[in-house]
Amino acid sequence: MEGIGNQGRCTFTVLLLMLMSSGVLTIENKCKPWEYEIDGICCNKCHPGFKLVEKCTSNTISVCEPCGDGEFSDQINFSLTCRRCKTCKDSKLEYQVSACRNDSNTKCQCNKGYYKNNIDSETYDCLKCKTCGLNEIEIQPCTPETNTVCDCQENFFREKGKCEPCSRCSLKCAQHCTTPAPPKGPVHPHPQFMNVIIGFSVLVVLLVLGILITFIVTKRSFNKKMLSLSSRSSVQQKEQSKDFLVSINETSVETSLEEAAETSLVEQELSKLPDCVPMIPDLIYSVLDLVPLQQMKQLVRALGVTDTEIEQAEMDNRYCREAHYQMLRVWAQRAPQTVGGGKAETVNRQVLEELLSKLRQLHLSRAAEELETKYAIQ
Repeated sequence: MEGIGNQGRCTFTVLLLMLMSSGVLTIENKCKPWEYEIDGICCNKCHPGFKLVEKCTSNTISVCEPCGDGEFSDQINFSLTCRRCKTCKDSKLEYQVSACRNDSNTKCQCNKGYYKNNIDSETYDCLKCKTCGLNEIEIQPCTPETNTVCDCQENFFREKGKCEPCSRCSLKCAQHCTTPAPPKGPVHPHPQFMNVIIGFSVLVVLLVLGILITFIVTKRSFNKKMLSLSSRSSVQQKEQSKDFLVSINETSVETSLEEAAETSLVEQELSKLPDCVPMIPDLIYSVLDLVPLQQMKQLVRALGVTDTEIEQAEMDNRYCREAHYQMLRVWAQRAPQTVGGGKAETVNRQVLEELLSKLRQLHLSRAAEELETKYAIQ
């Protein structure tokens, strides 16, 4: 009975730990990979080449600044400091390939005749390239990243690090010293078999010639019959062609009249439509007033603004409203058929209708109706 009780308590403890760990994982995964959590708020990380200067708040984003001279940061981060750039040293038999930048470290390479022997992910030594020894051939030359690769010559096998001739080979090295069997001489077929082949070839040639001659004769007789038939039917074809041309002319006249009428109707309908609707700044501020703050990113993503452009807008503006304004302006300026410039820049009606459609898809019908009322869109 005591064993059963202990087993039950152990099972309960394991289940409790699993529930606690799942809760921890849920909390840890609340922020996105490009964000970090502080005081229950998901803040944006700094881009490569930048370091964190001021943490975000509920109303502002993180403030980042570029790494200084001799420093770099090659990953998205929220570190307060940048890493020091590496220096290529002649004493380590290396030289500089590319200089350090704020988003990448200095790149060094081993001198000619040396290759990189990695000790760990960031440490390495430059070692002298191997030279192929006696009875060896080079399979792969030495590069700055890899050593020379050597193998034994033909009719040699490797034993204790040396290439030995196959004359000293035992059963253990037989697979390295087997020589291919010499090719056999050409086999001449039997003379009687050759006679059969020649006779069959002649028969095939004669059969093909007979078929060709028959085809030519048949074609000539068929052409003569067709000429006689064509002369008889030429008169009938001329009469039928006259009637056909008359009917075509009547049909073409009716069709051209119908097309002209349809074209005029389309032009009248198009003339009723306005060329453009509101100015871009006025439209953007109207959207900012109507759309809830927490749904703004969802709206601009639906309008085609990329995550990179969203992050850039947040980096450029400390206040959320100004960042959202820049996101919507990216969408409006990229939209087709935008006319004007400066303060007179306006949005095409088709683009505004796309905005109204996306608002309704996000269950923001009230905002769409307000915009329709404001800009008199039916």
